[in-house]
Amino acid sequence: MKLPATRCRAQEDQMSKLHLALAIAATILSVGDAGAQQRTAQPDFSGLWGHPYWPSFEPPASGPGPVTNRSRMRVGPQVGVGNPRELVGDYTSPVLKPWAAEVLKKRGETEISGAASPTPYNQCWPQAVPFIFFNFGMQMLQQPDKVTLLYFSHPFRQVRLNQQRPAHVMPSWRGHSVGRYEGDTLVVDTVGIKADRPFAMVDMYGTPHTEALHVVERYRLVDYEVAKEALDRNAKENFRFSPGTQPFDFDPNYRGKHLQLEFTVEDEGAFTRAWSGRVTYARPRVTFPSAWSEFICAENRREHPEGTEAEVPHADKVDF
Repeated sequence: MKLPATRCRAQEDQMSKLHLALAIAATILSVGDAGAQQRTAQPDFSGLWGHPYWPSFEPPASGPGPVTNRSRMRVGPQVGVGNPRELVGDYTSPVLKPWAAEVLKKRGETEISGAASPTPYNQCWPQAVPFIFFNFGMQMLQQPDKVTLLYFSHPFRQVRLNQQRPAHVMPSWRGHSVGRYEGDTLVVDTVGIKADRPFAMVDMYGTPHTEALHVVERYRLVDYEVAKEALDRNAKENFRFSPGTQPFDFDPNYRGKHLQLEFTVEDEGAFTRAWSGRVTYARPRVTFPSAWSEFICAENRREHPEGTEAEVPHADKVDF
């Protein structure tokens, strides 16, 4: 039996609409799956990362940056960079409030006299951000609910992911850190760092802070061309250790992905404005686990610095 032409055209139209609807539905599902994958994907920062420079952070390309060293190398292959044996923070930096500048000036006078100034590192005290970024080596352990960061001198931090910060944060040695992924970037936000403690400082120069300290870190993988710009700028400011001096030195011919940390510091009690810095990591020459050597800071109190006793943490009474 032959169907009328009009009825055939109607059925064809219905089939065409059905195919179109199915195609649209498939496209929506495909886009939805891709969006879900994009939302759940996260960058891989695992493994060891080295940063063989001393003692401070890379200055930013522009804008207010960290305190730098007034004492510079006068001879040798790294002439002009900060003197690694004389850490004289620039107390004239416009980011410093007067009282903080005065603290820095006095510490600089101590360094110039030949005495080493105490820091959380050489006195075996807990290291908070951003001071802790001086460490030559770092390893990041990424888990679904948290990120753990291990450092060369054996402190570690844990950052809880996708959690609300408490309404009232009790100040602690390393503060309260929360994190989240924004595309290819890990963002870590830290507040609540104790200031009523010995050696409350943000860098090796002794730049002080208050309990208003707020630090935001942003970690991302960058190509060598991007990293080179920061490393070249850093080479003009911070002293680089000779190969073999410490285990986290990286191969100067390395051209793979680098891990770059950009951080911003705010503290209305100590600084006149927010400032930023960077740390650019590369893969070290050595491989795990040889880079993680035993490190016991307070085994001999007279070693930090040599000839004097370190003010290692102690309690006048027990906490319980």
